[in-house]
Amino acid sequence: MQKRKIIIVGSGPASYTAAIYAARANLEPLIFEGFYAGPPGGQLMTTTDVENYPGFPEGIMGPELMDLFRKQAEKFGTTFIAEDVTSVDLKQRPFKVEAPSGVYEAEALIIATGATAKRLQVPGTGDNEFWQKGVTACAVCDGAAPIFRDKPLFVFGGGDTAVEEAIFLTKFGSKVYIVHRRDELRASKIMAERAKKHPKIEIVWNHVLTKVEGDSVVRTLTLKDVGSGKETRHDAAGVFFAIGHEPNTGFLKGQLEVEPNGYIKVVKGTSYTNIEGVFAAGDVQDHVYRQAVTAAGSGCMAALDAERWLAAREHAQ
Repeated sequence: MQKRKIIIVGSGPASYTAAIYAARANLEPLIFEGFYAGPPGGQLMTTTDVENYPGFPEGIMGPELMDLFRKQAEKFGTTFIAEDVTSVDLKQRPFKVEAPSGVYEAEALIIATGATAKRLQVPGTGDNEFWQKGVTACAVCDGAAPIFRDKPLFVFGGGDTAVEEAIFLTKFGSKVYIVHRRDELRASKIMAERAKKHPKIEIVWNHVLTKVEGDSVVRTLTLKDVGSGKETRHDAAGVFFAIGHEPNTGFLKGQLEVEPNGYIKVVKGTSYTNIEGVFAAGDVQDHVYRQAVTAAGSGCMAALDAERWLAAREHAQ
């Protein structure tokens, strides 16, 4: 059984940044990058141009950015295992982490498994179709891309997030449509009113998406009236899903306290969870910002919190 001072579960900006800081503190971190649960590197591995990460004025491809993060973590001595963690035992110390290759022990644990964007399972929206070629789940991340400029854009959802993303997209698209399967938005009253009054936003009630088509990028989509069943085809450059994210916490089996929406609860302004020695970073605990730069920042926080926590324990012994 391998024993480590610190194990990091997950991969992406938060995980790799935590590893960089932990490795530079001579904590010799071990990262379980994942395998079946998603590509090592997180959501940015399915993102093309990243134009809002500081330090890259010309932009950078998502996979390239994550490769640089990983190489920097590796340079300082991080060990990587490309496996999914199947379970953890947080009721005993050291913590036990189980993966296909065996059981590992950790004095401190950083959870940075991220969140998975919920998608509509519609022809044309899949990974090998138009995902990240006009279909996305993050307007703030992707909305400024050239393919969306001065083109019709469609947001799917009915909550505050859908309205916020639609308003954001009005800066770039020629017109923004909010498509909702019901005849009333779930968004707060003030947000709903903003959407209804915005000159560049039109709400398409009682419709659902049935198909996305194009060539190298999205060109058209098909909507269906949920009442009559009639389908209509529309020119479109962007399809934005705003139906929420699912934090990747299943392997924890309820051992950590979570927010009402399922995200790991941390002490405000820190990465501390309700269990001493367990820290959370990135999108698995952030349901507000969900950006690469904020994930990286929280990864730094988690590593520093873990380092100080470990040092305090050693000093007390």
